Formats: sequence, C-alpha cells, structure tokens
Amino acid sequence: QVQLVESGGGLVQAGGSLRLSCVTSGRTFSRYAMGWFRQAPGKEREFVAVISGNGDNTHYADSVKGRFTVSRDNAENTVYLQMNSLKPEDTAVYYCASRFPGNELASEPILYHYWGQGTQVTVSS
Repeated sequence: QVQLVESGGGLVQAGGSLRLSCVTSGRTFSRYAMGWFRQAPGKEREFVAVISGNGDNTHYADSVKGRFTVSRDNAENTVYLQMNSLKPEDTAVYYCASRFPGNELASEPILYHYWGQGTQVTVSS
C-alpha cells in the first residue's frame, strides 16, 4: 500500500508564497506520475499540476500556470508544489496523488490510484 503525506500548508497573505511537500512510501516512486489537486468548500476537486515519473514533463491548470511550479526528488520520494503570487481564490485543501504509469500525465482525479490526506492553504486578501 502506497502512503502519501502532504505538508507545508498554512495561512499566507495575497501575493505571498508557500511550498507544499508530499512524501511517498514505497520503492518505486519514480514509476509514478504525481499530481496535485485542490478542493475548496462547496466545490469539486480540481486539477492543479502533474509531473511525470522521471520529472521531465509537467502540465498545469491554466489558473496556476506561471505562478505554481511542480518538481520532484526521486531520491527522497518527494514531490513539491511551489506556489507564488498566491490569490484568495487559491484557498483550498491541497492533495497530492499518484498514478501509474509514470509517463502518462493526467488531470482527472479518477485516474489517480493513491491520495494523501490533504493540507489546508488559506490566502487572505
């Protein structure tokens, strides 16, 4: 069973930055694509970013393109989401998720196999 644990959420003012981390158990981390999703109260879970297993390819939602950067360290079984120029509308619970195979980038939550418990990000205006 793969376990994912997010950290790094918190309260930040608009225009500020946060970096989320997601540590994953298991020996085959590099074989999985890793995605970030978010869910605001009363809204559906939405795609934020995804990175391929080897880190060579990424894909972002239009709403975060140019502000967020996804990266990974396969030696540490960790994926990151650097969030800059944060806006109040970025407020949500952020989740990391993994899917196999690692070379297929997907934006639909149903295509992901394992999920973390989420970390709250709150951006004040």
